[in-house]
Amino acid sequence: MLSSGAVGTAGRALSRALSLSHGLGTVVVERWWQVPLSKEGKPPRLHPRRHRVYRLLQDSKHLPRGSMELLLTQAVEDLGTRGDVVSVKKSLGRNKLLPQGLAVYPSPENLRMFQEEKKEGKLEVLQTQSGEKTLRFLRSCRLEVGMKNNVKWELSPEIVARHFLKNLGVFVPPHALKLPEEPITRWGDYWCDVTVNGLDTVRVPMAVVQFLHPKTKRYRHWVQQQQKELQARREQLL
Repeated sequence: MLSSGAVGTAGRALSRALSLSHGLGTVVVERWWQVPLSKEGKPPRLHPRRHRVYRLLQDSKHLPRGSMELLLTQAVEDLGTRGDVVSVKKSLGRNKLLPQGLAVYPSPENLRMFQEEKKEGKLEVLQTQSGEKTLRFLRSCRLEVGMKNNVKWELSPEIVARHFLKNLGVFVPPHALKLPEEPITRWGDYWCDVTVNGLDTVRVPMAVVQFLHPKTKRYRHWVQQQQKELQARREQLL
């Protein structure tokens, strides 16, 4: 079976057309001998034997049923970035990656397109959907960091990362955080920059306050207030 030159768009975020030339259970071949051009208005002249010899390019019909290979058109968390060929479960590929335009089949046309983009340095990296939601959530947040008053301390990215997870429910690796250059050693209002997936950065207001002991009523009341505010922010984003 010859692969048709069918071309389709991989999603609204993409500006270039991507080929979806072959699907499931397809054998991609090409003629071993090139067919010569014919005169205008006349059919091509095929040799009775030579032009029936084909070269196998890809056999997706007899692949194992456990996984499938796809070419990512956008950065996908825990999978890769735009232009990577990844092996994923068929359920993930058919139900999410292909319908949402996050990936296409690695046809020769698609691979050639991304290789040209890499050579020209024009390979566009797009933020993931979960990354966009995280950015919108962080823009509406204010982080509180509780520090004790009976010991000397200096705020570090590791401490701030723990408070992001504890107070806001967002996992932020320390290397994705940037604090002010001047050391933070006392209470007050500050800021921290959070870079999501190495692409976009958002500045989050940060208040360094006195640490509240978990056993006090004041702490429990503060936890309840934090949970109500978080729930209200999430409802606004939905």
